Amino acid sequence: MIEERIRELGLDLPEAAKPSFIYVPVVVHNGVAYISGQLPKVNGEVKITGKVGGDVSIEDARESARICILQALSCLKQEIGSLDLVERIIKVTGFVNSAKGFNQQPKVIDAASELIEQIFGENGRHARSAVGASELPRSTPVEIEMIVAVKED
Repeated sequence: MIEERIRELGLDLPEAAKPSFIYVPVVVHNGVAYISGQLPKVNGEVKITGKVGGDVSIEDARESARICILQALSCLKQEIGSLDLVERIIKVTGFVNSAKGFNQQPKVIDAASELIEQIFGENGRHARSAVGASELPRSTPVEIEMIVAVKED
């Protein structure tokens, strides 16, 4: 059902990203899934790089945030088997690679929050932080991590 909703929105889940370093993409403990920070990879590559408010526009950063969410959901599906097991999105933390003086991080991460609510409805409403960073891995403009309540068998 959730994957149908994603398709209705004209989107597809990408292949789940594989870690390049020493961590796992998702840890589930006591009904809570902790999703590691996801980069906006398309076909395994970060297509847009740079600092938001500098060489990356707010709209490109917002698109990057949406891609991060799809990556996170893909990793979550790989771990739990079905996105229909999501009870609620608890928390989203978004990091924005920010040029000096840029302070519109919430506007960038709003794109992620909007997409989550479009997919999960009321169960997608979540707590959130939108943080400016001076650098992010691979010079990506955005990185997003999530905490999700999942139904246990």
